[in-house]
Amino acid sequence: MRIILLGPPGAGKGTQARRLMERCGAPQIATGDLFREHIKNGTPLGKQVEQTLKDGHLVPDEVTISMMADRLSQPDCKDGFILDGFPRSVAQAKALDAMLEEKGIKLDAVVQIGVDDEQLVARISGRFSCGACNEGYHDVTKKPAKSNCCDNCGAEDQFKRRDDDKPETVRERLNVYYENTAPILPHYESKGLLKTVNGMAEMDDVTEEIQVVLGKKLCPGTPKAPKIAG
Repeated sequence: MRIILLGPPGAGKGTQARRLMERCGAPQIATGDLFREHIKNGTPLGKQVEQTLKDGHLVPDEVTISMMADRLSQPDCKDGFILDGFPRSVAQAKALDAMLEEKGIKLDAVVQIGVDDEQLVARISGRFSCGACNEGYHDVTKKPAKSNCCDNCGAEDQFKRRDDDKPETVRERLNVYYENTAPILPHYESKGLLKTVNGMAEMDDVTEEIQVVLGKKLCPGTPKAPKIAG
C-alpha cells in the first residue's frame, strides 16, 4: 500500500495514518517527524533544517524532498508507505511524482479527509488538557466531572489550552491549507488517484471508511460499512 493522506490541520491525518499503519503494516511518514529525527541525530540535512527554522524561514522544497527520498529508500518502505500530510504544495507534489517515477514506484491512492470548516474550528478550539498529566478534554465532547479537576490524576486548576487552538489561529491555518495545499487535489484527481472520506464522522467511522475506499487489496481486513449521515 502506497498512499497519501491529505486534509487541513486538525482533520485527523496523524490519527488515521497511525491506525492504518497498525492495521495494514505500512509505515507512517510525516515531514515533521523526519525534521525532528534529522535534527536530533545531527545529520547535515538536520543541521540545515534546524538553522532554517531558527531563522524563521520555511524549509525549502528541495530539502524536504531530499529527506523524503532518503526515507522512502529505507527497507521498511519496500512494500508500502503512508505519507501523512505530504506533499503540501503543487511544487512538492510534482517533485514527489518525479522522485517516485525515478524509483519505479506508483502511488495506489490519495485519500482526502474532508471537513466542514466551522465544525473543525469548534472541534479544535474546544480542546484543552491537564497540565499535570496531559489528559485531553473538550468543551463539548469530553468535559471533566468537576470543572476545575482532572478526572485522570486529580490535579486542580491545571487545565491549559494551546495558543494555536484559538479559533482565529485555526481559521488562519485553514486559509493557508486552502491556499497552498488544496490545489494539489485536482493534480491527483486527474490521475484517478483521489478518494474522499468524511472527516467529520466519528473517528472509528472515518477509519472504516478509509479502509472501504482503499479496498481489501490495499488494506486487508473486513471493515464495517461506514455510517451514512442524514
